[in-house]
Amino acid sequence: PQRMSCGYILCTVLLSVAVLLAVTVTGAILFMNHYHTPVTESPPVISTNPEEANALVTIEKADSSRINIFIDPNCPDAAGTFGRLEGLQSSVLRAVTDHDAEAKATKSQQKALLVTVADEVAKLLTHAVQLRADCDGLKKGHSAMGQELSALQGEQGRLIQLLSESQTNMARLVSSVSDVLEALQKERGGARPRLKADLQRASARGARPRGCSNGSRPRDCFDIYVSGQQEDGIYSIFPMHYPSGFQVYCDMTTDGGGWTV
Repeated sequence: PQRMSCGYILCTVLLSVAVLLAVTVTGAILFMNHYHTPVTESPPVISTNPEEANALVTIEKADSSRINIFIDPNCPDAAGTFGRLEGLQSSVLRAVTDHDAEAKATKSQQKALLVTVADEVAKLLTHAVQLRADCDGLKKGHSAMGQELSALQGEQGRLIQLLSESQTNMARLVSSVSDVLEALQKERGGARPRLKADLQRASARGARPRGCSNGSRPRDCFDIYVSGQQEDGIYSIFPMHYPSGFQVYCDMTTDGGGWTV
């Protein structure tokens, strides 16, 4: 561990020295590239040429470049100056007048624009009020529609309840009717054997069946009923297709009587 720590320290020192040396060399190169020896320039030479009409002045620099300046040696003319001043004044007055006219035209345009904007704003306010009233009406209609929908839902629930109750009652009615029909069928099925047994007993005993009291030959039980015998029982009838006659059971009480069973 001691050898490793010493080697690490030595490497760190060497690396630091190398970095410092590289920075020093780079700075020296940059300093040498940007450093210039100061040069003392001679002042420019100014000369005049009085032979020229416009008083030429020449400025010659140290790099042999020249600048020529022409100067008007004449004194200013007062009359010309006043004329120029009057021209400037008139032009200024004209510019001010034009500016005033433009300002008035601009003000009139702005006023007309403001009037138009005011009218449009009034129309927009009226439209906004109308829209607000319409919105309030829509809200009221929405609330009323919600109430109507809730009422319709209540009515729908009641109708569904009534339909379910009616279906239940119908099922009960159908079941009761079916029970009644089954009972009637059972009674009818039981009545036929009894009727057959009564007929067999009557013929076995040799008892004479009842006929009409006046001795006529009835065609059916209704003729017997009309003749005055209105008790249920076995009677002899003589239809046209069977002149010799046969015995039947007559129902003289159900629905007015006179039924050939």
